[in-house]
Amino acid sequence: MPPREHLVDADAFATTFRRLFDEQFPSLFRYLDRLSGDPELAADLAQEAFVRLYQRGALPDDARAWLASVAANLLRDERRRSARRARLLDTRPDDVPLGSVPAADAGVVEGERRALARAALDALPPRDREMLLLRHEGYSYREVARAVGVAESSVGTLLARATAAFRRALEGRGDVSA
Repeated sequence: MPPREHLVDADAFATTFRRLFDEQFPSLFRYLDRLSGDPELAADLAQEAFVRLYQRGALPDDARAWLASVAANLLRDERRRSARRARLLDTRPDDVPLGSVPAADAGVVEGERRALARAALDALPPRDREMLLLRHEGYSYREVARAVGVAESSVGTLLARATAAFRRALEGRGDVSA
């Protein structure tokens, strides 16, 4: 039987983990949903990121940034697998559905704006896209820096450039209200 102290540490970890999951899962899901455009995939990847954290058995110094980094890596891996599967099936990756079709009552205008925003985000380099979405989800500059692997002191400049690139991408697609 393990020493009692080990059980207490495991209990403390489990309690802290549950609290972290309750607090951070919705934000991580939204980040992945916006990044992928696929709510089901986003839920699966967010869950997998938390599973990996739990299997780790200890919380990193910045659990939120660690989760975002792991989740983004999982998404990149999934996209590579999907593209490989699509090539093997002799289809184009663009033919693979990216998400669910919005309900008819959701509004045509809102659907068009989301499609424009999705296309503008997809036109950005992956790091810029990830930084914008993390910041939009309320991540601090420190958390963004750790999640994407840049110096914290450069986050503000990189975000400003990414925001400008996003606006240019939107304008190029006909939406000037960004």
